[in-house]
Amino acid sequence: MRILIVEDTEAVSKILKHLIIQELECEVDVAPDFASAVSLLKQHQYFLVVADLNLPDAPNGEIVRTVLTEFTTPCVVLSGNLDAHQRKNLLKQGIVDYILKENRFSYQYVVKLISRLRRNQDVKVLVADDSVVSRKFVKALLELHLFQVLEANDGAEAIEVLDREPGIQLLITDYNMPRVDGFELILNVREKFSREDLAIIGLSNDNDESLSARFIKNGANDFLQKPFVHEEFHCRVLNTLDALDMIRSLWEKANRDHLTKAFTRRYFFSQHKDEHNDQGMFTVALLDIDFFKKVNDTYGHDVGDQVLVEFANRLDQAFGSHFTVARFGGEEFVVAFKGLGAEKAGTLIDKFRQQSFDMPIVTAAGELQVSFSCGVATIADETIDGALKRADELLYRAKQAGRNCVLTEES
Repeated sequence: MRILIVEDTEAVSKILKHLIIQELECEVDVAPDFASAVSLLKQHQYFLVVADLNLPDAPNGEIVRTVLTEFTTPCVVLSGNLDAHQRKNLLKQGIVDYILKENRFSYQYVVKLISRLRRNQDVKVLVADDSVVSRKFVKALLELHLFQVLEANDGAEAIEVLDREPGIQLLITDYNMPRVDGFELILNVREKFSREDLAIIGLSNDNDESLSARFIKNGANDFLQKPFVHEEFHCRVLNTLDALDMIRSLWEKANRDHLTKAFTRRYFFSQHKDEHNDQGMFTVALLDIDFFKKVNDTYGHDVGDQVLVEFANRLDQAFGSHFTVARFGGEEFVVAFKGLGAEKAGTLIDKFRQQSFDMPIVTAAGELQVSFSCGVATIADETIDGALKRADELLYRAKQAGRNCVLTEES
C-alpha cells in the first residue's frame, strides 16, 4: 500500500509520514507542492492521497480536483481552516474526509482513517431500501470509503441476499419498505446473526420520535434520521464497525486460546454441554501430544510453544471447517465430531495421526517428529462429561500401549 502526502509545511509532512509508517507499515511519498504531486501521481498508483487544500502553486484546492478527476484516487483533505461553503463543496466533490490541522490528534485521526479504509476493502455492506434514489445515494457514500456494497429493493430481498452472500458485516436498512419493512427485517436477521456477526443501522425519514429507540430495541446497533449529512453518516458507519471489531476482539479473547488460537475449553462446553445421544452420532476425540514435557525440557518452552501452535494449526486445517477443535489445556486437545459415530471419527483421527507423524514440525531447534495418543468415545445415555471421561480413559490406555495410537470403544 502506497500513500501520497501533499503538504508544503515540512513539520506536518514529517509527523504524518512518521505516524503512517510506524502504525501501518506502508510506503509513503511526500510532495511539497502541486507540480511535484502530479509528477508522483503519474509515476505511481496510490491507495490514498492526503492533501493540503492550499499549496504554494495551487492555493484554491486544485490538488483535490486533480486527484479525484484525473487520477480517480481517494483523497483526504488537510486544512488549517475551513468555512461552511468550502466544506460543502469538498464533500460534494467526493472527498473521503477532511481534517483540520489543529494538533497531533488530528494527524492520529488521519492514520486511523487510513487503517479503516484499508480494512473497508474487505467489508461487505448490504443496503436495503425501496427508494432507488436513496439507495444509490447511500451506496455512493459507502463506496467513497471503499466498502463492497450490495443492494436490496426491500426487506424480503435483503433476507435472500443475506442467505446467499456470505460475509456481510453491515446491514443498512430503511424503515418503510413493502413486503418486509425495516423492523421485520431486523427481527428476522437477529434470529440468524448475532451482534458479533453482523451490525445493523436503521434509516428513516419518518418523523416518529420513537423510531430510533424501536430500531435499537429490535436489534439495530444505531439509527440515523433522513435526510442526513455526509459526515454524520460516515461517522455512524465507522463507529458502528469499530464497535463490531471491538466486540469480535473481546469474543476472540474469551473463546480462543491466546497461544494456539484454537477454541478454549470454555467455548467447547458452551457449544456442546447440552449434546445428547443422537443414535450414536456425536463423538469426542481427546488427544495428547506424546512426550511433550521432554520437548520443553530439552529445547525450551519457546520451541514447545511452536510445537503447540503448529499442532493446533494442523488440527484446525484437518477438522476445523466441520467440527469443533479446542485446546483443553497444556498439550491436550479435543475434537467434537457432531454427526459421526466412533468408528468414522476414529478412522479420521487415525489418518490424521499418521499424516502428522510423517510430517515433522519445523521449529527453531530444527525439525521435530511429534506423535500423539488419542481416545475416542461416543455419547451414550449421559452428558458430554461422561463421553469425555471415557475418552480420557481410552487416552490413558493408548499411552500405556506405547503411545502414538488411537483407541476407540470398539478397539
